Amino acid sequence: MIDLDKWQEIFSSISRHKMRTMLTALGVFWGIFMLVLLLGAGRGLENGVRYQFRDTALNSLWIRTGTTSLPYNGLPIGRRIEFENADYDFLREHFQEVEYISGRFYLPGDQLAQYKGKTLAYPVRSVHPGHLEVEKTEVISGRYINDKDIEERRKVAVIGRTVVKDLFGDENPVGKELMIDKASYTVVGTFYDSGGEYEMRVIYIPISTAQQRYGGSEKIHQLMVTTGSLPLEGMKKLEQEIRYVFAARKQYAPDDNQAIWISNIAEEYQEFENLFAFINAFVWMVGIGSIVAGVIGVSNIMLILVKDRTKEIGVRKAMGATPGSIIMMIIQESLLITGVAGYLGMAAGIGLLFLLGSMETEYFRHPEVNLSIILSSVLVLMVTGTVAGLMPALKAASINPVEAMR
Repeated sequence: MIDLDKWQEIFSSISRHKMRTMLTALGVFWGIFMLVLLLGAGRGLENGVRYQFRDTALNSLWIRTGTTSLPYNGLPIGRRIEFENADYDFLREHFQEVEYISGRFYLPGDQLAQYKGKTLAYPVRSVHPGHLEVEKTEVISGRYINDKDIEERRKVAVIGRTVVKDLFGDENPVGKELMIDKASYTVVGTFYDSGGEYEMRVIYIPISTAQQRYGGSEKIHQLMVTTGSLPLEGMKKLEQEIRYVFAARKQYAPDDNQAIWISNIAEEYQEFENLFAFINAFVWMVGIGSIVAGVIGVSNIMLILVKDRTKEIGVRKAMGATPGSIIMMIIQESLLITGVAGYLGMAAGIGLLFLLGSMETEYFRHPEVNLSIILSSVLVLMVTGTVAGLMPALKAASINPVEAMR
């Protein structure tokens, strides 16, 4: 049953000491507010970084050519290393760890694509069938480039959803002829890419077709492989093996890291994971420190409260108030202040995160917090606030009525 008289006394005490109550509540409010804000901001940064990896297989190695920076077997520095179709075949056959593999042959700039009088410029990528898995591309209709397209150097194209919208509108493009750089290509499929608008402006064609048409002969500018369920340490080992194998094939020093460049996507992703693990630990440390500071503030204010109300407590005990009623009055006031201030701090933090979410950027997306964690934090704060008020309450209950009134 609710003791209305006791709650009236508590509210009366709070109203008589507005500054004391406000400062106490501010410490608790700030602790929860900072915890919510820091956790949400940390998650927003983490989501932003994860977003950058959304359309690339995390278990992949991206290998591109470079220029030698060390002399080797009498050969000078500054030699340009180049990949060829034979290197693609070698990677596919020599390393059992490789699950999917693709090469890229880059075309100069964007290419003009034309359909029924509409002409627009789009980036064109020439690839192998394995590129579908490397780039995590989702085929919407039709099919992707296959091995037969590569073998026969077919003039086929797979176009992004934006290209479909721009050139074909509501018309189904599969099976239609599309002019790309004054050559006719048959559209065999359409795709969606989570990489965003730019990625869905891409047109894919067989790498062998591009090599023949654009004078590349056997040249490949970049190689990409995925490694299935191979762990990070295994991928690092595979990366080193590829370096040594190509050093022998291309005649450059094995420790010349500028001869070829290898991006280990799993390693890059793990570095960000480690960074955000540290950031989350730091955020929790700062947030918990703020909450502890708030609880200490509550305890100190409750001690002051007991001291200010010593005479009043003595009168209460002289009139028959039990130690339990004195303790409950002090604890309830502490609980009320911490509970209300904690809830307001949580609401303000979530509100600010909502505003920040509307201003998200490429590297800061969806700042959010786990509501159950925050509610648990508020509950813990209320419990610790109660404990903080317990010591002053016990001190108040032990006051001798005669000494208190004296």
